[in-house]
Amino acid sequence: MKGKAWWMPAAILLLLFSVVLSGCSSSSSGNVKVNVGEVTRSVFYAPEYVAHAQGFFEEEGLDVEIQTTAGGDKTMAALLAGSIDIALVGSETSIYVYQQGAEDPVINFAQLTQTDGTFLFARDQSAEFDWDQLKGSEFLGQRKGGMPQMAGEFALGKKGIDPHQDLTLIQNIDFANITSAFASGTGDYVQLFEPQASIFEKEGRGKVVASFGVESGKLPYTVFMTKQSFIKDNKDVVSKFTKSIHKAQLWVEEHTAEEIADVIMPYFKDADRDIIVSSVQRYKDQGTYALDPIIDDNEWNNLLDVMENAGELQERVPASAIVDNTFAEEAAGK
Repeated sequence: MKGKAWWMPAAILLLLFSVVLSGCSSSSSGNVKVNVGEVTRSVFYAPEYVAHAQGFFEEEGLDVEIQTTAGGDKTMAALLAGSIDIALVGSETSIYVYQQGAEDPVINFAQLTQTDGTFLFARDQSAEFDWDQLKGSEFLGQRKGGMPQMAGEFALGKKGIDPHQDLTLIQNIDFANITSAFASGTGDYVQLFEPQASIFEKEGRGKVVASFGVESGKLPYTVFMTKQSFIKDNKDVVSKFTKSIHKAQLWVEEHTAEEIADVIMPYFKDADRDIIVSSVQRYKDQGTYALDPIIDDNEWNNLLDVMENAGELQERVPASAIVDNTFAEEAAGK
């Protein structure tokens, strides 16, 4: 990503083919309409769907529309082009924009997840897993420069494995096609989010053998962010949005995986309820869902370590440059 505007091609397309929004508008209900773009549809983002389904946004006078903009580059391009107001995406994308010298930087204002959400999935179900088994294997990885790939490389490094020397790393497959590539026989191992990991286990395609979330530690993995100019013009909206997210975070913490699954099932049409339950439980067990929207310094510095390890950081960007915890601290009463 160094010296390259990785988001530019997608941004140009969006500027050409989308209607650029200048700010929030009112919906027919009288609530303020807010367009949110999420990097993918995943149980990983359960608190977002809880906030939507349980009416927490409506309680704050917001009419939130969620659309899935597959991939970090496309999500950031949509935000920069103005076709969404708020993005839910890895915080590394805001660092890439900052490194390009953006006049209107993207600001992280509310953390949703605090660990990596991918699991190491092995095709071979018979052997007892050991990290050294990855050496010499084919590993179906994620997009270069994206958080899943960087957190995965960081975790492998802690286990004494060089992903570029000790195994065959496959990175030429689009994010949306990774699961189908593995299902068709590509790779001995793959990084998978839930619920796909549980689905593949149920289908007998292999098994989860490790968690990259556990191995890479706490970091602001997925964050709600927006342009600095949007915050300046819509402080009340950002404040209400963050309060809604915090309500949902507390709700998720206080309820069972079964109760959470029942609320978010409409966002996963045709999904097996048992799969959603097991996926939510897996994330709850490893502390993936942030308990409040505050991005703390230790998490931010761990993120920078992960990016530095991947060779994607030109310089260590201080949190003060592109993190605004004002709304999160207000919502959490701190």
